[in-house]
Formats: sequence, C-alpha cells, structure tokens
Amino acid sequence: MKLILALAALLLAAPVAQAAPLALYTLDCGLIRQADADFFADDGAYKGQAKELIVPCYLIRHPKGDLLWDTGVPQAIADLPGGKGPEGVEVKRKLTDQLKQLGLAPADIEYLSVSHSHFDHIGNGGLFAKSTWIVHARERAHAFRPTARTDKTTFGHYAALENAKTITFDGEAAYDVFDDGSVQIVPTPGHTPGHTVLLVQLEKAGPVLLTGDMWHIAESRPARRVPRFNTNRADTLASMAKVETLAKSTGARVVLEHAQADFDALPKFPEPLD
Repeated sequence: MKLILALAALLLAAPVAQAAPLALYTLDCGLIRQADADFFADDGAYKGQAKELIVPCYLIRHPKGDLLWDTGVPQAIADLPGGKGPEGVEVKRKLTDQLKQLGLAPADIEYLSVSHSHFDHIGNGGLFAKSTWIVHARERAHAFRPTARTDKTTFGHYAALENAKTITFDGEAAYDVFDDGSVQIVPTPGHTPGHTVLLVQLEKAGPVLLTGDMWHIAESRPARRVPRFNTNRADTLASMAKVETLAKSTGARVVLEHAQADFDALPKFPEPLD
C-alpha cells in the first residue's frame, strides 16, 4: 500500500506535457513583377504602373496537425537560371527546402487549403496530394472545370489533388479546421467562385486574417478596387465588406498576402508568429 501511495504521489507531482501552442510561419514562395498592373483594377488606377507582388505560403502548426495555406508559384522555377521564369515570376527558395528547415516533408503535412486556384496560390499543390485538401465546393469545381484542364502548364502542377483525400464545404459559413475555433476558412467569393480567407486565432499575437487575393495592392483596400479578371464584381465587393466586418468584430490583423510591407511585418522564417 505504501508503494502504491508513493507511486501515486510521483504521478501527481510529475509535470503534465503541454501541447505545442498554435503557431503561424510565413514562407517565401515567389515574386511576381508586373510591368503594367492595369488588370489589378477595373477603374484604370494602375494603368501603366509597374508593381511587384510577393508570393507567400503559410504553415499553421496546431496540436492536431499542420495546415499549409497557399502553396505559391511552382518551385521548379528555382532551378531555372537566376530562379527566373516567364512573365516576371521568380523563385529564390523552394517551398520544400523551407519546410525541411522545420523537419518536415510534404507527406508530413496533414491538411492543405488554398485561398483559390490561381497558379500563384496552388502552383505546388500537387506536392501535397497525400494531405487532406480542404476546399470550398465552388472552388474545387472551378479548379477542375474544362477550360482549366486545357492549361497544361498550370493544371499539371495541381492535377494530383483531384484524387487526394478531400473535405469540401459549401455555402457562406466558415469551416472550422480543428473544431476549436482557432483556424477558420471563410468563404469570400468574387475573385474566383470559391475564394476564401483564413482566420487564425493566435494565443499571443491575437487574430490574424490571411486574405488571399481579396486585395493584391495595398491601395486597393481603402479604394475598394476590383481586378479586371475577377469572376464576379458584385460578389467581390460583398466579400470585401464581409472581411472588413470580420476584421472589426474580431480585432484581427489583416494581412494582404501580396503586399511586401505586410510580408515584411511578419516574423522572418523560420521564426513563427504565435
């Protein structure tokens, strides 16, 4: 009996292992240089202006698994001379090399989600075909529509996701990735039919909104500018209002994914925001 009591006392005194806190890592997944950014605003505001757009990826580490949000432009561009590809696209560091710094390979990533299926957000999607892909039903249909399949250069980089384990959700309600409110995928259609943004509730830094292509350029946000190539202008404006309301109600830090200043304001990889 004394031995049992002694063991019980040791167990009670032993520290309880704590799950690692939620953390967000910002990875450099490319750069796009546009000589004429006219198509980023249908009011002609950027006509003839040159713009540079950073292309990030985000790794959200949760006690229940890792979520990769957006995958950047195809990392194979890094193997080209100077890391420069067509149409002003550059890749200096491969996504897989950055993950390796954290001891991770693509097969280790439990969940994948992308804000939408444009090449600079889903360009390495096929590398994560062993992950569970979480995607709005409208965006999955958009990604695999007949015209998308004819774009052999872009489609081939994510085609493997068609047979990946997939969780689809529909409607306008947010999808709660880990069932605890800490990471939510929020539908914001307009740029594409199933465009989404990601709300991450960090313990120290507080809520952060990763806004995909809600706005490409910082000035577009206050001016409510809509790119010429968005699929639906009215939906875009409604989604902008939805994101602003969400940011205000949660007090979230709004991150414009393609804005260099927002990228630079986040901790430099491999340091996390937590």
